[in-house]
Amino acid sequence: MVKYKVEFDRGLCIGAIACTLVAEKFWPRADDGKVDLAGATYNEKTKKWELVIDEQDYLINKEAEEVCPVVAIMITKIKE
Repeated sequence: MVKYKVEFDRGLCIGAIACTLVAEKFWPRADDGKVDLAGATYNEKTKKWELVIDEQDYLINKEAEEVCPVVAIMITKIKE
């Protein structure tokens, strides 16, 4: 089964909420006007939020990555 890692650099987020409009389940708006990556854990080493997703959630998160105006979202394949 294919797995992907979603990395979110919240420091780059400007609160455009384009990702929320595409995939609110994964990208809910936070109280500070930015977004959060639902279910993610913070990686102290990279200073990014990370979430491993299955192939079924890839396309919607890929679209969120593509609409982000500041490239705060990055998705990479990690396993087949």
